[in-house]
Amino acid sequence: MDRAVERMLDSAAGCYAAAGRVAKGFASGKLRHDPMYAALLRLGCLPDRGVLADLGCGRGLLLALIAAASEQFGRGDWPAGWPPPPSQLALHGYDVNAAHVTLARRVLDGRARITLQDVRETRLPPCTAVALLDVLFYLDPDAQEQVLLHAAMALEPGGVLLLREADAAHGLAFLMTRWSERTLEALRGRPRGRLYYRSAREWVTLLSSLGLAVRTEPMSTGTPFANVLFVCRKAVTSDG
Repeated sequence: MDRAVERMLDSAAGCYAAAGRVAKGFASGKLRHDPMYAALLRLGCLPDRGVLADLGCGRGLLLALIAAASEQFGRGDWPAGWPPPPSQLALHGYDVNAAHVTLARRVLDGRARITLQDVRETRLPPCTAVALLDVLFYLDPDAQEQVLLHAAMALEPGGVLLLREADAAHGLAFLMTRWSERTLEALRGRPRGRLYYRSAREWVTLLSSLGLAVRTEPMSTGTPFANVLFVCRKAVTSDG
């Protein structure tokens, strides 16, 4: 791994030191071993300015990473060939887990606004970016569609919706993904919790029906899983 990337991930994980060793260890492991986080910056998926709404933000990892990346870039320390990270992007996170919200508020220390709210009930202000990363499979199909509809409506012309979900048509890798998530649900005390998946083709069809131009990026490199990142762009209207 590029040393500048390592420093960025370590800096983001370091935000969690104030919350204790377990919180920092979780953040470090997730940021280093989940390829999505670095890829969002490497691929230039995020706008430079405006408002990012991270729906189901959890402990605030994406928001911490963006803040750390902006600070590192400002010091002139940045991976060669990568586009600049967002510099004037207001960071907003929403999550239903009160403990995660409290943790995110503590570690981000004013660099992001974190709201305790179920994503199914969140009505967003105009946004230049919306993130839904490993969130929708917890919701039934009708709720998935409603959340995506409200997110698409909140996006400004040219805005981007970032969705990561497992591809249910990806054979053994999908079975590994589903087994992993069911195991985590059992560890959380929800052994019978239902999870709802779609194939990548079904996600693209749904997202396209909302007026979004969709491209897909495989997002499981180095893992046994079947995750896909859907980068969805809202059209710029002729008068905007």
